[in-house]
Amino acid sequence: MITKEQILTFVQQLKDPHFKQSVTKLNLIRDIMIKEDSVSLTFVTTEEGDSYKEEMRQAVLEILQGQDVKQVHIRFRMITDHERNQIQQTMQEGDGQQEAPAQPSQPSAPSQPSSLREPLLETENVNFIAVASGKGGVGKSTVTVNLAVALARSGKKVGIVDADIYGFSVPDMMGIEEMPQLIDNRIIPIEKFGVKVISMGFFVQDNAPVIWRGPMLGKMLRNFFNEVEWGELDYMLLDLPPGTGDIALDVHQMLPHSKEIIVTTPHATAAFVAARAGAMAVHTEHEILGVVENMSYFECKSCGEKEYVFGKGGGAKLADELNSELLAQIPLGAPDNHVSEADYSPSVYKEQSATGQLYMEMADKVISKLEKL
Repeated sequence: MITKEQILTFVQQLKDPHFKQSVTKLNLIRDIMIKEDSVSLTFVTTEEGDSYKEEMRQAVLEILQGQDVKQVHIRFRMITDHERNQIQQTMQEGDGQQEAPAQPSQPSAPSQPSSLREPLLETENVNFIAVASGKGGVGKSTVTVNLAVALARSGKKVGIVDADIYGFSVPDMMGIEEMPQLIDNRIIPIEKFGVKVISMGFFVQDNAPVIWRGPMLGKMLRNFFNEVEWGELDYMLLDLPPGTGDIALDVHQMLPHSKEIIVTTPHATAAFVAARAGAMAVHTEHEILGVVENMSYFECKSCGEKEYVFGKGGGAKLADELNSELLAQIPLGAPDNHVSEADYSPSVYKEQSATGQLYMEMADKVISKLEKL
């Protein structure tokens, strides 16, 4: 199978028409993904024009297909002003080339696989909150996203690590379509609604499945912490995969002082399964901030009557079993958003909506718990 290094070597013969340098040396070939006999990549262009893109497309296709690559998918994007200035500065300093940094989509070779070199994970001023559930389908990611946005609306500096690497959904839920930029070998997270976001979804082409074993997933998480320029944060939320598998254990080991929120539905079985996630938090000595009961009821818009579709009491019972607090009971429903709005997202509730206010109240409870004197 062809490798990323071979691809960069093969295409280095292509010259950028503006800077007159190899596209590889200028780091204009990005996001290389290899799957069997298929290759996808991003080509950063320095000039506008469809003819230039088509010329480069045909050149790359000819080169890679000559190396027995059957399918080649190329995504073009225009260079940013910051990237252009970086190249110009490097050339002025006499270097004339820019070393291609390790792509975040290649987690099998992180820069420091055995240690956490950035101080973020040890910073006392950052409150880490892992959001967990016993099973999928209970709305854990929805709770993570809306709690993060509510914290940001409360004036806090917030980040999200979408640690559900197999089932990443945070970018789509927040309506994020941009891709993170790589500046000075650091990944710049995407910011929306005042929340900085990093997710495996940014580095997977065409919603392809992630087929990795546990150790590779752990290394990817370390990349999310080590290679991302988070800046100053008050809160970091981690959207964990459901259950008590490798990722949840890695997070507990990497962040020994993180707190935890358990998400369940009112259904007795869901609460029973969620108790396992809570038990894992207790076993690893992580404080449980509380329980969120999602899909608690359905409220009729015309008459206001509540229907308890999934039963009652699961969240309160779980909180009692874990010696914790029921932070919120979120109704079943979807945000009243419209595609035409600039801040559109499929899953973020407006601040003044009834559910948005429930998340604001939950954020207030979290802040009071973590910032009490």
